[in-house]
Amino acid sequence: MSEWIQGSTLNLLLVESLTHPLTRLVLTLFNMRAHRDIFVGPAGWSYADWRGRVYPEGAGTKFDTLALVAKYFDTVEINSSFYYPPRPETARAWLDRIAHNQNFIFTAKLHKVFTHRRDRLAQDDETAFRKGIDPLRDAGKFGALLIQFPWSFKNDLDERNYLNQLVERFKDYPLVVELRHESWSNPRILQTLEDLGVGLCDIDQPLFSNSIKPSAEVTSSIGYIRLHGRNYQNWFREEANVVERYDYLYSRDELDPWINRIKEVSDKAKQTFVIANNHARGQSLVNAFEILAELEEERVPGPAKLIESYPRLGESVEPDDESAQGELF
Repeated sequence: MSEWIQGSTLNLLLVESLTHPLTRLVLTLFNMRAHRDIFVGPAGWSYADWRGRVYPEGAGTKFDTLALVAKYFDTVEINSSFYYPPRPETARAWLDRIAHNQNFIFTAKLHKVFTHRRDRLAQDDETAFRKGIDPLRDAGKFGALLIQFPWSFKNDLDERNYLNQLVERFKDYPLVVELRHESWSNPRILQTLEDLGVGLCDIDQPLFSNSIKPSAEVTSSIGYIRLHGRNYQNWFREEANVVERYDYLYSRDELDPWINRIKEVSDKAKQTFVIANNHARGQSLVNAFEILAELEEERVPGPAKLIESYPRLGESVEPDDESAQGELF
């Protein structure tokens, strides 16, 4: 009898401690601290089809979409660096435009001549790319350099050697590699990346027979997740442009498994970047807001225009119509 009483007393004390306001505050702060290490945002910020959907049609030509993104998110993946190296003065201007968010940090895609157009690689390409990225790194605002390979980059001796050379070439940056072909999915590759201190990008993409599957792998201190959408019709269609290929809006049910993977990745990594690449018509922002709200377990602030364009966002986003938003026009 006395053992039962002692056990009941301990259970009662445990319940009281968990419901105590101070305990709840500590748990809340712990949860917030964990989420500060998860950076959610879109890939790119300058898209013509965002006008009238993400922000008002009548916005002036000087409307700053980067500043808008940095108002609500703590990261963005630089998409333009894949097509051409940024100029140093452009990178410094980006820093000015995100200065209102002290937590903001950039990631960037490596120029495509290193991954997709290797036959066009010139002697000064590396120097030009470094000059454009280094202002961000020097300012402490650069989180990861993404080496994104196409599906056609497969696991064979020549390609493994090239990957090793590329990693060695840019090893002074925090590196993450994105591999889309299933041949790379094996423990030896994961161990090699871990030995090199290179992160693996976990991706969501249309799944064909040789497509790498969704995962929650972490091979360095950086966790990196990219959501490309599931546009099966246009993914491999040669005539499809970049907007058509990434034209997809995830349903809430499709995002749920990724919320679990994000948490699993963040448990193993020091920093986790979650990038929505389905940018057509602002859909990347829709899904990024929904992911952020799930992680925060509450509605988050967002632009009223985007909620108007995508009413389902009302479940995740509180319209933010403060006068400060007008300063972005």
